Amino acid sequence: MKLTTELQAILDGEKGEVLSKVAKTLVKYGEIFGAEEMVPVTSKYNHLVTSFGLKALGPVYELMDQLIESGNLSTQQFSCDPRPLDKNVPSNFLLDFIFKNFMYSRQDFYEGQLTKLGLKDKNAFTCACYMDEVGNKPEKGDILSWAESSAVVYANSVLGARCNRNSGIIDLMGSVLGYVPKFGLLTDEGRKATWVVEIKTTKKPEAQLLGSAIGMKVMEEVSYIKGLDKWLGTELDDAACTYLKDFGAATASNGAVGLYHIDNLTPEAVESGVALIAEGAKTYVIDDAELERVYREYPVIWKNKDAKPKLCFMGCPHMSLEQLKSWTDKVEAGLKATGKSKVVIPTVFTAAPGVLEAFNKTEYAARLKATGVITSYICPLMYMNNPLAGKMPVITSSNKLRTYTTARYYTDDEILLQITGGAK
Repeated sequence: MKLTTELQAILDGEKGEVLSKVAKTLVKYGEIFGAEEMVPVTSKYNHLVTSFGLKALGPVYELMDQLIESGNLSTQQFSCDPRPLDKNVPSNFLLDFIFKNFMYSRQDFYEGQLTKLGLKDKNAFTCACYMDEVGNKPEKGDILSWAESSAVVYANSVLGARCNRNSGIIDLMGSVLGYVPKFGLLTDEGRKATWVVEIKTTKKPEAQLLGSAIGMKVMEEVSYIKGLDKWLGTELDDAACTYLKDFGAATASNGAVGLYHIDNLTPEAVESGVALIAEGAKTYVIDDAELERVYREYPVIWKNKDAKPKLCFMGCPHMSLEQLKSWTDKVEAGLKATGKSKVVIPTVFTAAPGVLEAFNKTEYAARLKATGVITSYICPLMYMNNPLAGKMPVITSSNKLRTYTTARYYTDDEILLQITGGAK
C-alpha cells in the first residue's frame, strides 16, 4: 500500500505505539481487500456500532482504555447504536437479573469510555443516526468509517456517501486515525451494479419483504432496481426515505448489501442512470408470486408455532418521526374497527431519543400512549439476545430482527391486526 509521508511516520511510531498499532491494523485490513491507498475520513461525525456493555467484551474495554490513556481520541464526535436496556420495556425479575448481572453489567462503565472518546451527546444512541433529529447525516460524497449495516446501506444508497461494511472497532479506528483504506464501495468501480432487479408487482411491495428478497438473492453485490420508482415516486421525501430505511436494513441483514441504486430516485441513479450497471449484470425479476414465495419460506422457530404472542417490537432499525405519526393513526383506526380501547399484545415502538423528543412535542404522543403502545429508545435485538426473551413468542415486522433473533415476522398489515385484536 502506498502511504503518505504523514501516515508512514505514524506507522513507524512517531506519534506513539498505540496510534501506530491503529494504523497497522487499518493498513492490514485494507491490504486484505486489495486497497492501494488510505483516504481521509471526511464526514463531520462518525458512528459506532458497539453500544452495549456486554460482560464478555473485556478486550474491547482494554483497547478503549489504551486509546483514552494515550490521548488517541476520535478525531470526530460520534453517535452510537441503541442502548440495550430501558426500564419502560416489558420485563420481569428473571429477565432483568440476566440483563444486569450476566449480559450488560458493564453498560455504565462502557458509556463512560464512549463519552471520553468523543460521544456526540448523551442521547446519540440509535442505529438510524442519519435522522434529522439525531444530526449525523453525511453529505453526498463523504467518506465514512461506519460499521452498523443498516446505517451503512442507507448512507451509501440514499445519501450518496461512501462507506464499506466495516466491522465493529474498525469503525472507531478509522475515526481515531482519520483515514480508512480505499477499496470496495469507496471506489467508482465498486459502486457499479452487478444485478438488475426488475419490480413487477401489482401493488407497492412491503419494504421489509422486498429488501429481504433482494438481500438473499444478490448477497453482498450491488443492485440497480427498476420499477420501484412507480411506487415510491422520484423524490426522496419523508415517506420514500422511511421506506428505504426499512428496505435497506432488510437487504443488509438478509444478505450483506452495502449499496443499491433505484432508477430515477437515489442520487447516483438520478445522475448516471443505467451507466451504473456493470457489463454482464445478472437479472432478478420480482413479482407478487416471488414475494409470496420468500415470505412463506421464512422459518418459524418458536417452540410452539401456535403460541399467542407475548410481545411486539416495531422499530429495527429505529422508527422515523413520520412512522410514529402514521402508526398512531393506524393503531387508532385498528382499535376502532375492533372495538378495543388498547392494544391486546404488549407493543413497543422504538426510535432514537431525539426522534422521541420531537414526537413527544406533538399531539400524536398522547394519542399513541392512550392506545397502550410503549415508546422506547431500546435496541430490540439486544433485548432479544437475552436467552429468556429468546424463548418468548415475539412478533415483529422487522426482517432484521427476524433474521438475528427468534422473533417471528409478519407484514405491517398483519401486525396491525394482531395488536389491535383483529386477527383470528
